[in-house]
Amino acid sequence: MAFEGLTERLQKAMEKLRRKPKVTEADLRDTMREIRLALLEADVNFSVVKKFVKTVRQEAAGAEVLKGLNPAQQIVKIVNEQLTKLMGEEAVPLNKAKHIPTIIMMVGLQGAGKTTTAGKLALKLKNDQKARPLFIAADVYRPAAITQLQQVADSIDVPVFEEGTDVDPVQIVKDGLAQAKEKHNDYVIIDTAGRLQIDEKLMDELANIKEVAQPNEILLVVDAMTGQNAVNTAQGFDDKLDITGVVLTKLDGDTRGGAAMSIRSVTGKPIKFVGEGEKMTDLNVFHPDRMASRILGMGDMMTLIEKAQKNYDEEAAQETMDKMRSNTFDYNDFVEQLDQLHKMGPLENIMKMIPGMANNPALKNVNIPPKEMAHLKAIVMSMTKEERENPDLMSPSRRRRIAAGAGRPIVEVNRMIKQFNQMRKMMKQVSNGNMGGLSNMFGGQMPGGKMGQMAMNRMARGIKKNQQRKYKKLRKLRRRRH
Repeated sequence: MAFEGLTERLQKAMEKLRRKPKVTEADLRDTMREIRLALLEADVNFSVVKKFVKTVRQEAAGAEVLKGLNPAQQIVKIVNEQLTKLMGEEAVPLNKAKHIPTIIMMVGLQGAGKTTTAGKLALKLKNDQKARPLFIAADVYRPAAITQLQQVADSIDVPVFEEGTDVDPVQIVKDGLAQAKEKHNDYVIIDTAGRLQIDEKLMDELANIKEVAQPNEILLVVDAMTGQNAVNTAQGFDDKLDITGVVLTKLDGDTRGGAAMSIRSVTGKPIKFVGEGEKMTDLNVFHPDRMASRILGMGDMMTLIEKAQKNYDEEAAQETMDKMRSNTFDYNDFVEQLDQLHKMGPLENIMKMIPGMANNPALKNVNIPPKEMAHLKAIVMSMTKEERENPDLMSPSRRRRIAAGAGRPIVEVNRMIKQFNQMRKMMKQVSNGNMGGLSNMFGGQMPGGKMGQMAMNRMARGIKKNQQRKYKKLRKLRRRRH
């Protein structure tokens, strides 16, 4: 996950401050040294780090901060504000043309994920704005580039304009734009050629396409995992093309994430989107304030809420809530909810969006793997229709039959039934406005503050212990069989 190492280092530095009843100049100096080292290790540009640390020190060194109430919290607030400023302060929307089509030119080096990102962006425009985009295949050099674009386009039902590999890319763009106007496409996404490195021939061709297309957006696609090279690439393209924005790909796989914190400061151009997964829906608007909050381990509840809204059907959610209130939530609903949760992404990443849960060691490996999800479904599908709709029928003999039908150990069936009953009981209490159910789940404390974080830690540790216990039992069973 992005910024994992940086978040851990910054949290440790801030925790030292929080434990002190009074913060001195020496404490501030030590904290700033830790922050500087953390940022450099995260591959943030050196000049950016130097300027950032200097600004934070100046803001925090005032007598009002060090002598006031909760100086550690004030310093965290200053670091959060400066991180947000460093990455651009607020989300920047796409530039739109006054009259359709809005033309978006995708540029970048080979291997950065330009074609896939073009597909993700087209799908986002379709879903969010009911748009009718058109792709123009202007990469005539890379083998199978047009085929790849067509495959991406077919998966999201978007048309592609192409004229093969023997026509000049500038002419292809001219003809494609003419078709877009004729068919009233409201967005045109031009997939241009890339190179292994920036060269004069590539830049001249891109400059010619820019002159013909007059794009409203020139989006540079950059691989976040290339670290400082991503910043150098952004600077090179910006010097030649005057890009309007950046899309960072593979941010979910980069534990350092320094490129995201350097590009805006070095080029002055905003990061507009980030790719955080392999699915076509895994393209998100870049919110600097939310990212700063994530880096400091303060969670990202807004993104979590948005993910839930995207993946949950409002009518189905209301129906589920009614079932919880009337205590008619059954195994069919249980499987459906697991599917919905799975669509939101890895459970570990979702839980890290909850304040105080980032870099919690107890959250390691708490995901429900696809194989385990299949086992849960197999258990439910081995039940009769009556059993699925009436969870109270689970007698020992029925459980043994279900285990045999699903090909799973009886202990696994018992555990799933127990978890389902606990979940049903807790959900009913919460849906009726009795937060005691949720409070009991967290050991008598609701999440929030130090006690809440301890309670969340207990819950995460419990999840991990259950998994470890399960694997131990399975190993014992295998030994007995052999």
